[in-house]
Amino acid sequence: MTTTGEDHARALTGPWWWARWRSAVLDGGLALLSAAECAAEGVPFAREAGIPVSVGIVFGLIAGAVLLVRRKWPIAVVLVAIAVTPAEMGFLMGVVGLYTLASCELPRRVIGALSGMSLLGTAVVTFVRVRQDMARGDLTLGDWFLPFAAVTTSLGLTAPPVLLGLYVGARRRLMESLRERADSLERELQLLAERAEERAEWARNEERTRIAREMHDVVAHRVSLMVVHAAALQAVARKDPEKAVRNAALVGDMGRQALTELREMLGVLRAGGEAVRRPGAVPLAAMGEAAEAAASRAAVASEAVEGPCLSELEELVGQSAAAGMVVDLSVEGEVRSYPAEIEQTAYRVVQEALTNVHKHAAGAKTYVRLAHRVSEIAMQVENEPPPEPASASAAGLPSGGNGLVGMRERVVALGGVFVSGPTDAGGFRVSAVIPAA
Repeated sequence: MTTTGEDHARALTGPWWWARWRSAVLDGGLALLSAAECAAEGVPFAREAGIPVSVGIVFGLIAGAVLLVRRKWPIAVVLVAIAVTPAEMGFLMGVVGLYTLASCELPRRVIGALSGMSLLGTAVVTFVRVRQDMARGDLTLGDWFLPFAAVTTSLGLTAPPVLLGLYVGARRRLMESLRERADSLERELQLLAERAEERAEWARNEERTRIAREMHDVVAHRVSLMVVHAAALQAVARKDPEKAVRNAALVGDMGRQALTELREMLGVLRAGGEAVRRPGAVPLAAMGEAAEAAASRAAVASEAVEGPCLSELEELVGQSAAAGMVVDLSVEGEVRSYPAEIEQTAYRVVQEALTNVHKHAAGAKTYVRLAHRVSEIAMQVENEPPPEPASASAAGLPSGGNGLVGMRERVVALGGVFVSGPTDAGGFRVSAVIPAA
């Protein structure tokens, strides 16, 4: 796990401007060494300048101690080192100061200007010192040695710390960039995990809604007809045994059809549940797989189970007629085939509408109209008022209030329009229009 920028800022535990105590100790040690060096070099400087030795030592101590603030004010350290170069002191301060300056987040023109000033100052001081030594006879080399000594000494004291500082600064910036990218990647992964979990939850909710709708469509109509036939069977069992036998046979057929559809649906759900069980997956991948599997479960189920189609609409109407409903079916336009999902939705709308008539308007005459148009298919189920107010609940059919909601969801999911409501005559009308493609 990487640390974010805020956590990194809170990790600063050193005093004042130091990030860590280790850095403070290092700078303190370098400042002591530089102060000692400058104090030692202040003795010959004081003698040559004709000032008291103690003044030279104090001056060297003060100048060398400036190295303590190299991380806070690197430009000031380099300027002090350049200023004391004529006194031939502060070599350690100059080298460390240039290194710190080059490794800091400063404009390159500032680094280049100060490095050039240090290079020029060192070259001039070296040239003058070597020339004085040659004039006193301490050195017997030729004149070519003056520029050679000045150039090599200035480059030796300036180029290595500057190049090393540039390299360290670039490496530090690279590491910070990599750390920021790692933090950004971690945040993106967390966001993706949250989104995957949200998608999985949304897919689970959609799947639960779809299963509830399918179960309602499969069970409600069949069971409603079974209840109606059972009520009729109870009424005519003694008066008309033959009709009772026919009703009993119809109840058995409808029960077997309902069981068959339930088995097919449960088989698809069981197969889908086993397909997505993959042990050993990482949490993020598991959430992604769960989201994908749950989101596509409806499509898999639709392909695996052969649902009803419009060619079975006459049989559906005949079952309602056999249950005692006076129902009239009319088909307009040229009969043609549609995608399976459209035919299933149209069939379910008519089926649920007829089921509602059985529940709430038993005995009412019902009209089922199906229109095949150029680019759409329209259906309408309208019933008249029931002949007797008490007949609506004669069979004792319960109502959960989910039928109309399920029909609307099916039609709207295909880009269609669904309208339902009471008529002026006291009946009820259900209308739906579904695009043909």
